[in-house]
Amino acid sequence: MIAQHYHLYAERLGSSKNMARFCAMEVTTTLFGEACLNRSWGRIGKRGQSINHHFEREEEAVDLFLILTRRKLAKGYQPRSHRQS
Repeated sequence: MIAQHYHLYAERLGSSKNMARFCAMEVTTTLFGEACLNRSWGRIGKRGQSINHHFEREEEAVDLFLILTRRKLAKGYQPRSHRQS
């Protein structure tokens, strides 16, 4: 069971480069009790791509979540509330 809720939805917008991208990440638990980091990314308004990382321990999933969050923020992504399309 996940002790704390880890969730990020961020966007990177740039009109000069016609950039409108999103990334979403969340740490969850699988039906078998494993920690899982669910990631999705792509152009805003499109389905994009996704990947799920499975871990034996929650700490490993949280560590990867934090590493990826720092990278996205360093690239200019801004946290937003998730938009439903």
